[in-house]
Amino acid sequence: MAAVGGISAVNVGAFAWAAGWFTPDSLRSGTFVDRFERVYGRHNGFRRNHAKGVSASGTFVGNGAGTALSTASVFRAGTTPVTARFSLSGGMPLAGDQNGTVRGLAVLFHLDGREQWRTAMVNIPVFLDRVPRGFYDRMLATQPVGATGRPDPVKVAAFLAKYPESERAMAVVARTTPSNGFANSPFHGLNAFRFTNAAGTTVPVRWSLLPEDPFVAGTHAAGRDYLFDALIERLGHGPVRWRMVVTVAEPGDPTNDATRAWPATRRQVEVGTLTIDALATEAPGNARDVNFDPTVLPTGIAPSDDPLLEARSSVYARSYQRRTREPHTPSAVEVPEVRNAR
Repeated sequence: MAAVGGISAVNVGAFAWAAGWFTPDSLRSGTFVDRFERVYGRHNGFRRNHAKGVSASGTFVGNGAGTALSTASVFRAGTTPVTARFSLSGGMPLAGDQNGTVRGLAVLFHLDGREQWRTAMVNIPVFLDRVPRGFYDRMLATQPVGATGRPDPVKVAAFLAKYPESERAMAVVARTTPSNGFANSPFHGLNAFRFTNAAGTTVPVRWSLLPEDPFVAGTHAAGRDYLFDALIERLGHGPVRWRMVVTVAEPGDPTNDATRAWPATRRQVEVGTLTIDALATEAPGNARDVNFDPTVLPTGIAPSDDPLLEARSSVYARSYQRRTREPHTPSAVEVPEVRNAR
């Protein structure tokens, strides 16, 4: 459990968290987590964001093509076990599913030796914020007010005027139709990283998981947990698979701005297949207690200059510290054992 759930020794974000800051203007990780609690309330034992979720497990089968980009062992031809988690954004573990809510898929690759690779991906094509302060400000600006149940338009307008890149990113996301479930949804690692191969060549990359299940446009369905219920039912009929595709940047492509997509013409390398073959109610020993810190990386993968990476690592560490010291209540999504994947 220490290796799976704890803060790894290679977690560079832990050092930023220990210092209590992660941006030049001294926005502190504790203050950031406090804002999540202010917006969503405090729910003991749950993540401060992506609170609602289920644990999953399976394998990643590398096809060997990724070794041209990175020395990481996960890209060799072979099989790597994974612990994963499907989730919805937001800090309310009992919130009803909404098709437009950002979906998450986090994966922990259990590599040979003492190394791990952890990544937390979402189903939208760009991130809504370029810098941590923008994320922090957006949470409050878009918080629904009691009188209308909707965000205050004056606060939203002021936020968008201050962060025009967020307005552009929101427009991109608004034009992207989500699928009707987790199993047929793409998931993107929106931050840039750096891959280094055996020859010492380093290239900036981003990666995506592209589903094998056919796309069907999403519509609202009955039931509080309809997206998770559909995933449970789908896994009951067999494993679900995604192809991992790595996109390689060219000179001039931004590596420090996750609100901007790279051109579709960039080189893409399919490096393997992720298979999820089992789901479980969150509990000790599975994904519940994993900190999916995106800066826990194996040799051959390194962070880029994207300022969100250090912030994510620091805030995840603070959230992990708080929730693991709190009493745990049952997950909002229960996976009946008789309906687990076979």
